[in-house]
Parts: sequence; C-alpha cells; structure tokens
Amino acid sequence: MAWRVMAHPTGQDSPMADPEIPAQRDPAADPDAHADGRQVLLQKFFVKDASVEVPNAPQVFTKPWKPDVDVQVNTRVQDMTQDQWQVILTITVTAKLGDETAFLVEAHQAGVFLLKGFNTSTERGAVLGAYCPSLIFPFARETIADLVQRAGFPQLLLQPINFDALYLQHQRHQAANATATDSAAGNSAVTH
Repeated sequence: MAWRVMAHPTGQDSPMADPEIPAQRDPAADPDAHADGRQVLLQKFFVKDASVEVPNAPQVFTKPWKPDVDVQVNTRVQDMTQDQWQVILTITVTAKLGDETAFLVEAHQAGVFLLKGFNTSTERGAVLGAYCPSLIFPFARETIADLVQRAGFPQLLLQPINFDALYLQHQRHQAANATATDSAAGNSAVTH
C-alpha cells in the first residue's frame, strides 16, 4: 500500500486523522483477543535500507531554509513462514527550495511479526496493514530524523500517522475499484 502524506513548509506533516472513521481497537492489546488465541508477537525491528542524497551541496546550505517538504509512505508485507511476516515501512522525504532538491532521504524500516490465531485474511490484513506499521513508525521516524540531521539540515519531525484510517481508506479504494471494474465488465458485455 502506498500513501502520500502532505507536509507543512516547517517540515511537520499534517495529521492523518479522519473524523469519520471510528477508532479501531488494538487487536494485540485487547485482553479478549488472547482469550481466543489471537496474538501478535514482535520478533525484531531493523533498518533494511536507508539513503541520503544532497544533490546541491554545498550551495544549498547558503540559501534561506524555507523548504517545501513532501513525505511518501509505503508499506509492504512479505509472508516468511506459516505465521511469520515481515512488514516493511518505507518513508521517503524530499525537501525542495524552489525547483532545487535540498535533500532526499529514504528509510526502509522493517519488523518481523509472529501472528497466531488470525484465521481470516481480513483480520490478518488489518493487523499487518495498520497495527504493525504503527509499531514500526516511531523507529522509522527516528531513522529519518537522524539521517536529515547527519546530512547537515535542521531537525525534521514527522507527525504521527493514523495507519488505521489509511488502511480503511485503502480498503475502500480497492472495493470501489473492484465495483467499477465489475460494472465496466458488465457494461461491455455484448448481447445478440
């Protein structure tokens, strides 16, 4: 899944809350979830890949710092074994001063999770698509902030992201696309 997060010129992202989407219960923290055998066990967090580009250095450091910041967020899930999953959260931050790129920072922060008792793909999808990325995000945010500062720029603080809302939005978008595809296929049928 890929999401675009808009950032304010100060380098702070706009919150991703959606007032129309009700708060989701945390399946791993729900005591009733363990009663029926559902568990999410974190096994490892790690930086899978990271990069920094400062294509216009050192001239970029002589200009007033009022960047336009664009933040891209993407998640990818890989099935490792029967119950073990790798979730990769990719965050790409591009700061521009006018038409020039000041910096481009990207981090692939990953986590390995063991999921037990989630028998439906809907439940498993919600945990892997929303809950797990929300656990990984603070580590990715720290990695991005560290890389930006090491590149010689002022601190960049990424605001929290509501992965539950983004996941539901993604599900709605997929359902709408499936409906549109089904409708288009039905309309193109030729009858004699």
